[in-house]
Amino acid sequence: MKFVDEARIEVHAGNGGNGCVSFRREKFIPLGGPDGGDGGSGGSIYLLADEGLNTLIDFRHQRHFRAQRGENGMSRQCYGHGGDDLIIRVPVGTAVMDAGTDEIIGDLTAHGQRLLVAQGGFGGKGNVHFKSSVNRTPRKATSGTPGEQRELQLELKVLADVGLLGFPNAGKSTVIRAISAATPKVADYPFTTLHPNLGVVRAAADRSFVVADIPGLIEGASDGAGLGVQFLKHLQRTRLLWHVVDLVPFEEGLTVSKQVRAIERELKRFDPTLMERPRWLVLNKSDMLPAGEAEVRAKALKRSLRWKGPIYVVSALERRGLEPLVYATMDALDALQRPVETEDEADTV
Repeated sequence: MKFVDEARIEVHAGNGGNGCVSFRREKFIPLGGPDGGDGGSGGSIYLLADEGLNTLIDFRHQRHFRAQRGENGMSRQCYGHGGDDLIIRVPVGTAVMDAGTDEIIGDLTAHGQRLLVAQGGFGGKGNVHFKSSVNRTPRKATSGTPGEQRELQLELKVLADVGLLGFPNAGKSTVIRAISAATPKVADYPFTTLHPNLGVVRAAADRSFVVADIPGLIEGASDGAGLGVQFLKHLQRTRLLWHVVDLVPFEEGLTVSKQVRAIERELKRFDPTLMERPRWLVLNKSDMLPAGEAEVRAKALKRSLRWKGPIYVVSALERRGLEPLVYATMDALDALQRPVETEDEADTV
């Protein structure tokens, strides 16, 4: 199935039914008085998060949604039937914005969560409500109010604990294949990953976390270059970032430190808060270097970048060095979930 993470739809809530002008007319009751009923309320439109969906592709074919209108009021004080609400199912992780004002309406991050996006109109009042001691035969009723209409921008941001980022061909897809059951495409040319891939990593029988692999970033990604810009938003929900770096860059003159700094610039330009997230360096393809050379380069890189976070030297192809990375990540995610009570504890974490 094609992965689609953006869609624009129009929603029209149902209009309220009109109130009724009616008078009671029965045998032997010549002055029955007003008995017009109220109109029914129009149906509202809700978005419902469904974990069984993983793409917004359905909204490429159906863009307009309209809820049922309320019925008009009737005589004998019969109220009109209310319109049925319309439920639209979307994937978990869908952010909803008003396309006209860019207002954030809501964020559906849990299965079964509902979000009201268009309020149905209210039914009008029948003439039974307007009778009084001075107006025994009111010929007045109110019309139902129109339902809310909106154009919505839907953006799907995958829910993952760890996000993988780096240059094309850094080996991100190979990493996620090695530590999970995910099977993204792997090839010896850049941009083999065309859409985000999710993998569940199990550190133990009852301990696991989700990793998201996005297409590789290049210089100018935040301005639209390459494929990564349209998928950078998928990193915004992650709690920890793995910056996968190629120890043997495919491009001539592209050093390891240049790869790191280039990605940092793109993150700052796209969303500065991503730079505040915990980020670990994962130096991949150590199998392509002589024994001990990868560790030497890692120490030199730490000095040149003044890197204070963790650095792991791995070979995703040969599955070396990944186990310590997985266990350390699981411990770090558990620590991020625990509240920090004192400043001393915050420093140790």
